[in-house]
Amino acid sequence: MTNKNTAIRVGMAPISWTNDDMPELGGETPYQQILSEVALAGFEGTEIGNKYPKDPKVLKEQLQMRGISIASAWFSAYLTTQTWEENERSFIAFRDYLHALGAKMINVAEQGNTIQGQMHTPIFDGKPEYTSQQWDQLTRGLDRFGDLAHDVGMEISYHHHMGTGVQTTSEIDRLMEGTDPDKVKLLVDVGHLLFSGEDPVDIVKRYASRVGHVHLKDIRPDVLQRVKDEKLSFLQAILEGVFTVPGDGVTDFKKVLQPLLDGGYHGWFMVEAEQDPAKADPLKSALTARRYLREHLGV
Repeated sequence: MTNKNTAIRVGMAPISWTNDDMPELGGETPYQQILSEVALAGFEGTEIGNKYPKDPKVLKEQLQMRGISIASAWFSAYLTTQTWEENERSFIAFRDYLHALGAKMINVAEQGNTIQGQMHTPIFDGKPEYTSQQWDQLTRGLDRFGDLAHDVGMEISYHHHMGTGVQTTSEIDRLMEGTDPDKVKLLVDVGHLLFSGEDPVDIVKRYASRVGHVHLKDIRPDVLQRVKDEKLSFLQAILEGVFTVPGDGVTDFKKVLQPLLDGGYHGWFMVEAEQDPAKADPLKSALTARRYLREHLGV
């Protein structure tokens, strides 16, 4: 595999093979197959999926056999709806699991009152809007997560997400302004920005120095229009194929990511496109994305 930009590592998340929000998607696929196909497609690493062994020693051995590693993983925070003590306890346990696997990044997403997992709630209606007190709880809590991550040589990146209280440009701005740049990085998810109607070129340009992790997925505009017209939920949108991988969509990822390519970004580009594996063959998607990243971004 050739990677001209050796500071950037490329991976593919397991969500194309089996879905954490809808475990029935790809439910029959063993985790060993996911890891093997990630490696076979030419990726250097992956993220944590719901089927991966909870024992880091077992998982680490499987990773080493294939020459890949764990880059990061999703952590569900409830800073706006649960006590700090509850959040701290679950964060530390998750941090220690990832640290044992050699990962350097934790992807944090606030899940208080999210509608992303509700099958029949239209994704563009009724997402949470945080009060001033909740924003304060969120930003202070994230800074404390950052400190806890630093204790073991790790970082956190905040994952903006459809159906949550941090989805839009103004909400991302508020989160970035309210947190310490040394403690909280930004996870740029190109697919979620496009889905929400934000401008990923603008977001990446503005926060290039704070980007800690990148999720690469594209959208199918015709499906997105149906999601709006038919008032579909986030899960229904996934089932209809709103997301796809770079190289199978319309977005110019080089244009979006140029500030990172030019600016010394040294994290991961992680392909992560939730799709129904019965409709979109995961290995084919992985090969398509890997070829696109190599040819168009030089990674």
